Amino acid sequence: MKINSHISSLPGSYLFQEIASRIKTFEQENPKADILRLGIGDVTRPLSPYVAEKFASAARDMATAEGFRGYPPGEGYHFLIDAINKNDYAARGIALQDSEIFISDGAKTDAAAIQELFDKDCRIAFTDPVYPVYVDSNAMAGRLGTFENGRWCNAVYLPSTAENGFVPPLPEEKVDVLYLCYPNNPTGTVLTKAQLKPFVDWARENNALIIYDAAYKAFITDEDIPRSIYEIEGAKEVAIECCSFSKTAGFTGVRCAYTVVPHQVTGRDNSGKEVSLNALWKRRTGSKNNGVSYPVQVAAAAVYDEQGRKETEETIRYYLDNARVILDALKQGGLTVYGGVHAPYIWMKTPDNMKSWDFFDYLLRNAHVVGTPGAGFGPCGEGYFRLTAFGSRETAQQASGRILNMLSK
Repeated sequence: MKINSHISSLPGSYLFQEIASRIKTFEQENPKADILRLGIGDVTRPLSPYVAEKFASAARDMATAEGFRGYPPGEGYHFLIDAINKNDYAARGIALQDSEIFISDGAKTDAAAIQELFDKDCRIAFTDPVYPVYVDSNAMAGRLGTFENGRWCNAVYLPSTAENGFVPPLPEEKVDVLYLCYPNNPTGTVLTKAQLKPFVDWARENNALIIYDAAYKAFITDEDIPRSIYEIEGAKEVAIECCSFSKTAGFTGVRCAYTVVPHQVTGRDNSGKEVSLNALWKRRTGSKNNGVSYPVQVAAAAVYDEQGRKETEETIRYYLDNARVILDALKQGGLTVYGGVHAPYIWMKTPDNMKSWDFFDYLLRNAHVVGTPGAGFGPCGEGYFRLTAFGSRETAQQASGRILNMLSK
């Protein structure tokens, strides 16, 4: 058989696999090292007790004849979809139909799968640096051409750097699909409504589609920063939005998310006929997805109850306080840092213009601290380094202190 050469030609390993490999090697050589991990964005705080009890209760119901549930509805149970619509959208003045919301096991899953709706010749644009899944999934489908000098030759890169205030420029060439993620992973920066509007206007003027990843929206504390792209007029005509309970409610090990595909979003088939992307996504989901289990969806719906909301918001504040601890310490140490205010990520400039993978190794060897090299997120990530706030308060304080102590020597 012939393999998919688009996968076999991907450069190296997935970013976080490479990080894990380097850590494993270091641990084998230094078995007594106390490693502090601020690399992968995995949560560490336990589930809300209220949400966990709803989860457990639903699981116990499954052990009874009356409460047992088999395959869930493909798009998700109505009780969860309704809770999402009322709390995340209607409460912010956004009118959506329940049929526009699809429940899944993760925003990463959906962000990777959504490209299946695109023609193989679609031109794809990414902000740079970028969450690797958007790039890799399109590369695997063969849309990005060959990987040369750190770039995919058919991809359009939009620099998002300190020089432009982390506001990427609009594409200057023909683009069919643009991926945006705000609050941003990896930079931790955000766009205001005024900064996001030009992207929506551009998409409408150019018949383009925006894939908007809002996985970190729960960390936003400023009302002028949109929690959904649909707060921008006209976005329901040109945008698909991916959201997640992973960081909002600590569901990285539970797995539940949702994607919004408005009925107004359309594309054209080979004959020029206009086609609903909502209908395509529903058809694709029905063929490839057996849905998210009943207990998990009950737990996700509990996040919107008064007690569930209170407890999950306490966890969000805890992580934001961790981010502030790291941010303040690094700033006091004279380092150049960004993000960390409306996001759980701190984006720091590597000292002395050190290459980001070199700094990764240097930091691991000398401070026993793990972060994520910026180069792993794209060409414009070179010279930067990502730290996460998803550890304990003690880890945030100790890691910050170790970094500053290392750099002062």
